[in-house]
Amino acid sequence: MNEKQTTGHPPIRPGRRPLVERTERATVGRASLEDPRMSCRNVSVFYDSKKAISNITLDIGRNEVIAMIGPSGCGKSTFLRCLNRMNDTIDGCLVTGQVIMDGKNIYDDDVDVVPLRAQVGMVFQKPNPFPKSIYNNIAYGARIHGLVRNREETDELVVGALKRAGLWSEVKDRLEMPGTSLSGGQQQRLCIARAIAINPEVILMDEPCSSLDPIATAIIEELIDELKQNYTIAIVTHSMQQASRISQRTAYFHQGDLIEIGPTEQIFLNPLHQLTEDYITGRFE
Repeated sequence: MNEKQTTGHPPIRPGRRPLVERTERATVGRASLEDPRMSCRNVSVFYDSKKAISNITLDIGRNEVIAMIGPSGCGKSTFLRCLNRMNDTIDGCLVTGQVIMDGKNIYDDDVDVVPLRAQVGMVFQKPNPFPKSIYNNIAYGARIHGLVRNREETDELVVGALKRAGLWSEVKDRLEMPGTSLSGGQQQRLCIARAIAINPEVILMDEPCSSLDPIATAIIEELIDELKQNYTIAIVTHSMQQASRISQRTAYFHQGDLIEIGPTEQIFLNPLHQLTEDYITGRFE
């Protein structure tokens, strides 16, 4: 990592406040919102004795797309997995702090993770359709969660989810084909359709376009823009261009710390922290 060496504040640009020094690790920007969908307070994650993220305090707004950016290994995906307790599946992982949703800490002992993960769905980096038909990829979760009672209701749910994911016109005549028979971009939209079929309120996306070509990526980005009308979306991305295109707020992570959060335009054009500026301008990766 080649960080820019500094001996003080960089020159102040016209109309711009001095950057916060890189030695100051407190989060800058507006991490708290008046009416958040989820509130994270002092969230830390340990893998055995190693601390992966440290005291993250961050609110996620209703019907917003919030992007999480930062160098590889900075903790952004680890934090994302805290939001629906996916870290519970990792041996030796300990999460401390609170993630509040609907007035309750999702880490309380009496919280059932099955309905939680229906409420907070997840789309992973690589498309992972079930080894089932396109139809059953969508219907399976709805049946498990008791959202449908008969074939008619299941048909309606499958069609609706595929339409919302922008996939219906491409697969309507081959619903009994395996989900794995689709192209990579179609498989990722199938996974998004599968996630929204169980009526989540929040959708987590961990680098959903990293394995897709530019055309498929553009389709997914258009879909995200449409989905935010009905869902809250938190997305981890290595693409700063993608973050700038699709998100309303952006959070910058570095070495397990949340360094800065704010409106996406401000983060990219007028960051407040030196570390954020160094990353945005390519001084280190």
